[in-house]
Amino acid sequence: MIDPRDWPVVVVDERLPPVPSDRLLAPALRERFARPPQWEPELLSDRSGLLESSRPAAVLVPIIQHGHRPTVLLTRRTAHLKRHSGQVAFPGGRQDEQDGSPLITALREAHEEVGLEASRVEIIGTMPEYITGTGFRVTPVVGLLEPGFNLRPDPNEVADVFEVPLEFLMNPQHHERRRILSAEGERLFFAMPWRSPDTEADYFIWGATAAMLRNLYRMLSA
Repeated sequence: MIDPRDWPVVVVDERLPPVPSDRLLAPALRERFARPPQWEPELLSDRSGLLESSRPAAVLVPIIQHGHRPTVLLTRRTAHLKRHSGQVAFPGGRQDEQDGSPLITALREAHEEVGLEASRVEIIGTMPEYITGTGFRVTPVVGLLEPGFNLRPDPNEVADVFEVPLEFLMNPQHHERRRILSAEGERLFFAMPWRSPDTEADYFIWGATAAMLRNLYRMLSA
């Protein structure tokens, strides 16, 4: 399999403005989700057509309120998993019958994957569903967290847990459009490469995770 980091960059959206920093803070985020503006998601699927047979799933988009420098909590999946192995992802997974709602699914999966207690999460809203190339219809559930929580990552599913500044992710200068050439034709996807200044570890945020972040950018910048 070709490493997605080797696929060429077509363009970077340098002319689009970043989301103003005051909109990234908890009061503004609560207000934005309580009274969303008129906006349209830019991406709804990894595939050209939506899948009627897609299975429901949910992810938690955890925004940690480090004062005026909020971050987003992300994971890197272990290499042996059948789906999305080694990829950067939000905590989340498929919806169980007993879950009842995407919110419950997102909180349950976050607890199972990284040990995040549901009581530490303030749910402020959801984003439009996104259909992955593996056939899941994913609801992104956005939640706020205060620092000071403890995590217990499941080593069977999670290789790494890290934080990326929300300001970085909400700046289109860091949104690369890359091109895949395959037997099915050409497809463009977003990527947001990130290097941690603390550990100097490199993380390649792409695919469904980057698409959901791009939609969050569109909502917050509207």
